[in-house]
Amino acid sequence: MIYLVRHGETLWNTLGRYQGIKDSPLTPQGVRQANTVATSLRREISESGQSFELRVSPLGRTQETAALLQSILPINKSDDERLMEVSAGSWDGLTKFEIENEFPGMLCGSTAYDWYFKSPDGESFDQACDRARAWLTNIHKPTIAVSHGLFGRILRGVYLGISKEEMLELTVPQDGFFALEKGEVRAVCC
Repeated sequence: MIYLVRHGETLWNTLGRYQGIKDSPLTPQGVRQANTVATSLRREISESGQSFELRVSPLGRTQETAALLQSILPINKSDDERLMEVSAGSWDGLTKFEIENEFPGMLCGSTAYDWYFKSPDGESFDQACDRARAWLTNIHKPTIAVSHGLFGRILRGVYLGISKEEMLELTVPQDGFFALEKGEVRAVCC
């Protein structure tokens, strides 16, 4: 059993700025989202009767979210770099408008989701999938994972064995989480 949580809303989320491996703090709304998710997770875990590990991306927004989860769910955490967000290299921290101005023509033909992988020095889709596969292969105990929007899509997509297009269109709520169990993914709304 894996519970996959996305970090709460950040300042850059509200500005349409792609964070990648850069960071911005949670907003007050992001703090509320993390607390709500923690309460729902506590209920899910108590119903399961299982003991869970908490694995967290080392980036600040996920660390902040995990600390809020731990305030409601007393559980030990370990950092896991494989849960980090996909990096768009030199595009990390930029908006699509800034990318279009600083890298003319690089986004031509992009969809709403695949533009992340057009960066000349970012992580490729295949590299991100390999990282997700490696992470999933090494999970042997019930786990709560705190990760990111794009990487969470890829992680769920790899778990389900769906196409790139289907993966990139998966929802990425910040006020809910996903239960991955027995080859299925269940959305848990808070």
